Amino acid sequence: MPASAQSDTTQIGDPIAPPVESDTVDRDVPFVATERRVARRMLEVAGVTSEDVVYDLGSGDGRIPIIAAKTFGARGVGVEIDPKLVAESRRKARAAGVADRVEFRQKDLFDANVRDATVVTLYLWPEINVKLRPKLLRQLDPGDRIVSHDFRMGDWEPDRTIDAGPDKTGTATLYLWTVPKEIPSRLLETAGEP
Repeated sequence: MPASAQSDTTQIGDPIAPPVESDTVDRDVPFVATERRVARRMLEVAGVTSEDVVYDLGSGDGRIPIIAAKTFGARGVGVEIDPKLVAESRRKARAAGVADRVEFRQKDLFDANVRDATVVTLYLWPEINVKLRPKLLRQLDPGDRIVSHDFRMGDWEPDRTIDAGPDKTGTATLYLWTVPKEIPSRLLETAGEP
């Protein structure tokens, strides 16, 4: 997977990389924003509180980390490969008054370290979720939660499946997983999965 031009420690207020045209960014999925109502529901389903650190992988315009901070009092971290979307997210965080609790990292989501996360949110293709699954299970702690909008993680059965109502793609379905204490070895593999 391609790596981004900036390190994993880029913070709000740090210099932004020279402008890069969005169509030159090697993305794994297109940017399609989760509706705000659905984003809020994702955070509710995960039981987000002020004690949580919410990572949004493929954070787009930053709405999920911003909602996590503004509405739930959590710390938010967005990981996004597109420098224009990272800059937009930082502007939105400042405008929302949560720049002190939210950061956006320009980075390929496969290269991101998510060990600090207690909640990870996803709106990615199913095959990307499956490729991320071993990384998430190795880096997250037992009891940490993963919420995906519309797409599952292969044969890892979710703890909950929630109908989040209509959205621009039809009906939003949310999947919630809790990282188990003992991880079956098959979940740490991606071979043979869609």
